Amino acid sequence: MLLLAGIISLFGAFCAQADDPPPLTGNFHQTQIAGYLASPWAAVENPLGGWLITERGGTIIEYTNAGQRLEIPLQIDLLYVAGQGGLLDIVLADDFTETRRVYLSFSVGDDSENYLAFGTAKLVGDKPEVQRLFTVKTAKDTPVHFGGRLLKLADGTWLMTSGDGFDYREQAQQKSSMLGKVLRFNEDGSAPLNNPFYTTPDAPQSYIYTLGHRNPQGLVQDPESGTIWLNEHGPDGGDEINALEAGNNYGWPVVTLGMDYSGAKISPFTHYDGMVDPVLNWTPSIAPSSVVVYQDSAFPELANHLLVSSLKDQALYAVALDQNPMSTMQIFATINERLRDVIVGRDGSVYVLTDGERGRLMRFSPLRAENVPEHSLR
Repeated sequence: MLLLAGIISLFGAFCAQADDPPPLTGNFHQTQIAGYLASPWAAVENPLGGWLITERGGTIIEYTNAGQRLEIPLQIDLLYVAGQGGLLDIVLADDFTETRRVYLSFSVGDDSENYLAFGTAKLVGDKPEVQRLFTVKTAKDTPVHFGGRLLKLADGTWLMTSGDGFDYREQAQQKSSMLGKVLRFNEDGSAPLNNPFYTTPDAPQSYIYTLGHRNPQGLVQDPESGTIWLNEHGPDGGDEINALEAGNNYGWPVVTLGMDYSGAKISPFTHYDGMVDPVLNWTPSIAPSSVVVYQDSAFPELANHLLVSSLKDQALYAVALDQNPMSTMQIFATINERLRDVIVGRDGSVYVLTDGERGRLMRFSPLRAENVPEHSLR
């Protein structure tokens, strides 16, 4: 679908904690890149052109640079597809163009005992086999709050967000549990010796990078500042953006600005000594699902912003990094769909992946001059 915005503003105003910043305006094209996706979770751009998109049922949908659609069913032992579980995030190996190796997060187990896991596969052959490299050591019996977002750090170690399992929120504060944490591990699944709570190789606390999280689903590192940004779902209110530092405790459930879904108060504390306050919170909740840093020139209005996709609010938000407190504005107001992932493409366009049984991947690109092909913008 192609939309010429004309007199429509690119940005619809919304502010979380500060006065409205100067309005950001402009025009854009909205184009569907992929459709008929069954519960997609993450998308990544192929360096050779095209896209790879995970579906929670265990399939990767690949769109080649020639526009061909390929379905790649994965062989994942004990894949657990229920509730919010299944095949989740995807990261391409540095040598993907030569090896077609990818790294994945996914859930394994069954209704009575399931876990978040990390693995790798080469996307060759009829049904590529996923080699599991790391499995969260703490079992749960709920099909929700897995977390599952991946980030590879410059030293070759990995971060993976792990949710609290919903019914196990107290474990977010327990170092003996891997629930409600951001975990750090080597590619082979071992715990780095310089993790903040390292004791012995197999101890759950040896893998903990940060603790006190509820259901963190957005994770990105700013390539300029090096800051690691995380967003996570609060309960009824209290969605957060946090700046991660190793060893920090981000409070859940001792500290929250949200309420229980029943209306009951979860905690009397909105601040607690020794725990880190969020840099931004959303109350009411927007259900943030992913986050990227925008530093491209295609949309100069978005430079130095975090872009945050939301499920409940069915919108994409730009969060200003150069304001204290942070402010946030809704952008591309024509979306009105639950958003699962947001990606900045190599062309500087913004790509969003919608949620649900008929998900799609959409591109938002700058308005081009008349008679100028879109592919010639960059």
